[in-house]
Amino acid sequence: MTGGWVYIMTNRPNGTLYVGVTADLARRVWEHREGSVEGFTKRYGLRRLVHTEWHEDIRDAIQREKNLKHWPRAWKLSLIGSSNPHWDDLYERLT
Repeated sequence: MTGGWVYIMTNRPNGTLYVGVTADLARRVWEHREGSVEGFTKRYGLRRLVHTEWHEDIRDAIQREKNLKHWPRAWKLSLIGSSNPHWDDLYERLT
């Protein structure tokens, strides 16, 4: 079993949020940015990576994603603000 990433995408600071999980963060965020996969992120133009978390076990990452998806919006905003107060696009740090 390999590790995985939990991540949050948005379109702008305090904008629409998407919480996802993947084993290959750079590839998955590139897909969101390019709009190459139909779905929520393409529909709302979510191209800015604002939060990431690495988990050694993909099962832990999947559980964390499920938990975050049930969090109130205010908690998610606080989580992003604590690790990325300027809502910088973290994608550039991946490449």
